[in-house]
Amino acid sequence: MESSLIFNIICFHSQGILQALEFLLKRNYRPQRSFYIGLGHDEELSGKNGAKKIVAELESKGVKLAYVLDEGSFIFDGIITGIEKPVALIGITEKGAITAHFTVTSTPGHSSSPPKRTSIGILSEAMSKLEKNPMPNLFGQGPELLMFEELASEFKFPLNIIMANLWLFAPLVGRVLERTPSSNAFVRTTTALTMFNGGIKSNVIPPFANATANFRIHSAQVLEIIEQTIDDGQVKIELEDAFDPLPISPWDDQTFGVQVFRQAILDVFPDVGSIAPGICVANTDSRHYTNLTKAVYRFNPVFFNSTDLPRFHGLNERISIDGYERQVKFLFQVIQNSDFHQPTVPHANLHEL
Repeated sequence: MESSLIFNIICFHSQGILQALEFLLKRNYRPQRSFYIGLGHDEELSGKNGAKKIVAELESKGVKLAYVLDEGSFIFDGIITGIEKPVALIGITEKGAITAHFTVTSTPGHSSSPPKRTSIGILSEAMSKLEKNPMPNLFGQGPELLMFEELASEFKFPLNIIMANLWLFAPLVGRVLERTPSSNAFVRTTTALTMFNGGIKSNVIPPFANATANFRIHSAQVLEIIEQTIDDGQVKIELEDAFDPLPISPWDDQTFGVQVFRQAILDVFPDVGSIAPGICVANTDSRHYTNLTKAVYRFNPVFFNSTDLPRFHGLNERISIDGYERQVKFLFQVIQNSDFHQPTVPHANLHEL
């Protein structure tokens, strides 16, 4: 910890849940309904031995959940062009994913008499094709449309007019969004070349070359296009950890979980200007819980600005002490609101509560 910041925060969401529970226990809190806290140890490894087994145990007991809240989206401050106030985006779905392994093998030999194309050259060309030919822009064909339509009135002129008429302007908005990596993730299946390995010695023709790419699948996309893009029979493709985009959770003023989250956000983050449904472009353990409820949501009650983006899973990943405290307060409120909350008539004004 340095000054007002906490570093090394890979588990800060889990820590926040436990801290909120500790506060409740210290107050001798006795919930009126059941709460399940599922903390898997292998979320970064697909949750096969953590969340998946937790869900299997709950299923064996016939448990059905009112909703699931996992980490995911954030309170975006200054990230969405044209909106001044912070926006809390609650993930109502998340993209699918495929990890693809590419391999080229060839006959080794001395580098003094090389073939026209080595395994490294062949695979490099294939990977270059993937980067130069991104998956199609599908803006308007998935749940991202709901997000922008709900936020339309928050945009400045003339963006408010454009967002309120996406039936006409969706192609234009899609082309603008694809210009930056963070917003490009909303409009298409993304391709990230993450690993490359080849060769055994500086003067030996490489007998093999391997590469790995990670695809995050848009809700309206299928991935048969991978083979079509590479179009090279010398490249062997193996798919791993493939799963479809997640079902879209309900989002309206009568939905229990949505009411609970809205109230907690307005209580803890009064400076938030709007709350809207969003898409989680990363993946969470929540995808394993879809058999227990149709209402699965992904939200980190933490402010996220443009300087935080390069730190996400990168260098100096951190959270402010104030941000962590507010995260704990939010989770504290969510538990209590869920326990006592009864469906109410929606408030006309966002900050009426």
